[in-house]
Amino acid sequence: MYAIIETGGKQYKVQVGDSIRIEKLNVAPGESVVFDNVLVVGQEDSLTVGSPYVKGAAVKADVVDNGKGKKIIVYKYKSKKTYHKKNGHRQPFTKVAITAIEA
Repeated sequence: MYAIIETGGKQYKVQVGDSIRIEKLNVAPGESVVFDNVLVVGQEDSLTVGSPYVKGAAVKADVVDNGKGKKIIVYKYKSKKTYHKKNGHRQPFTKVAITAIEA
């Protein structure tokens, strides 16, 4: 069984036992979270598509870790104008482990 969930403006295909990195949630590690925005629930022989969400479907997950991703360098310059600007960014994330899919 799998599901496609929506969180943080992105969509993720998940199965029980998967660990995924999503946009940061304000939840401490060790706590559980429920994703109600389920777009699709698929089984071996059937597929349920919501419009836009599947009614009564939920995905349960445990928060494993909060952290920051690798540093991305943003470098801007204009040729022949002596304009250089260097900036860095580390995107925060939450790592979750999928425990159950309810449909």
